[in-house]
Amino acid sequence: MINPKLSIITISYRSKETIQTTIESVLSQDYDNIEYIIVNRESDDGTIDLIRQYEDKIDKIIDEPDNGIYDALNKGINLASGDIIGFLHADDFYPDTDTLSTIANSFTDDTDAVYGDLVYVSKYNTNKIVRYWKAGNYLRNKIRQGWMPPHPTMYIKKSVYDKCGMFAPDYDIAADYEFILRLIGKYNVTMKYIPQVLVKMRLGGVSNKGVNNLVKKMAEDYRAMRAHKTGDISTLIIKNMVKLSQFLRREEPPKMNPQPQTVEG
Repeated sequence: MINPKLSIITISYRSKETIQTTIESVLSQDYDNIEYIIVNRESDDGTIDLIRQYEDKIDKIIDEPDNGIYDALNKGINLASGDIIGFLHADDFYPDTDTLSTIANSFTDDTDAVYGDLVYVSKYNTNKIVRYWKAGNYLRNKIRQGWMPPHPTMYIKKSVYDKCGMFAPDYDIAADYEFILRLIGKYNVTMKYIPQVLVKMRLGGVSNKGVNNLVKKMAEDYRAMRAHKTGDISTLIIKNMVKLSQFLRREEPPKMNPQPQTVEG
């Protein structure tokens, strides 16, 4: 693909403290074929006022109530006109100004999606790495071993959404995981791994807040595994144990000029 159009979608809710960094991260990218969409979930803290300050640089802005974050994501997907769709949430930002160029140049006609590494940083000190998620190459049998690509780093062709559908409304916390398992288990999409950090995320997130949410997420993960025949209880256990090792790695390796690696479809 030559110079594909990237649709970048930001979902915001009471994000006044962080969304300016997110917006400026997108606007500072050196890639020149970007459609930027913000879906504000009717925040009442002044978030929309801050977003409106960039109105002339944002292609589409929605400010309305919804039925949860995945409903908001689906709204963004429906609005997107790009060849490729990616998400950058209101707590997240790109590590470099050429991140989207790297992503766009990684796509070929036979690539359905790409993904890379993700780091969680301290909310108040974004130079401090709290958790490093090195995704690594994908092999199909790794799914049953608890592996998954970091969804915030995934960029997927719009044609894949047209074929495979969007986020399932009956999942409150794990619809992104169900979607990934659907792509892999049912539709056998082809993916490429970009071996570098593509997104930095401030520590937090719905699925990581409180024991009740963690239990609910595990239940939804297990339901998704069973629905797509991609795992069992042992898969669920391993998937959560793998996360522990990500907290041990706190140092980001120096940036290289990586060659994306084709993985099994």
